[in-house]
Amino acid sequence: MAGRVFFFLQHATYEPAFQASSMGITAAAMGDEVYFVLAFDALRAWVGGTFGQPEGVREHEEHSRGETLGVPAPARMLEEARALGAKVIACDTTVRLCGLEPETLKGPLDEVMGLASLWRLTQGARTLTL
Repeated sequence: MAGRVFFFLQHATYEPAFQASSMGITAAAMGDEVYFVLAFDALRAWVGGTFGQPEGVREHEEHSRGETLGVPAPARMLEEARALGAKVIACDTTVRLCGLEPETLKGPLDEVMGLASLWRLTQGARTLTL
């Protein structure tokens, strides 16, 4: 039974980015309507090309183990989820709080929307916050 799933990401170091992108690509592959809602560090990292980069010794070790296992990097999984129909979005106000302009994010993001629209879109959906 397909549904709508939201992954709210505020942080984008290896662990939270891996969790969200691996679950998101799985949900998209299983037919769910998937949205990644990026805010603050996650938004800046995605736009800046550092999404999923390890921070600290533990995350560097996990990242290395993932490479050894052939596990795709979080940014690659998120892009693959997008190819399956997942959307990467952000709230207009959060974009501006991060010092970014919505008009400049048309490539990295699928949509920048107002909070009221985002809130309505989550109605009846499963949500996970990382």
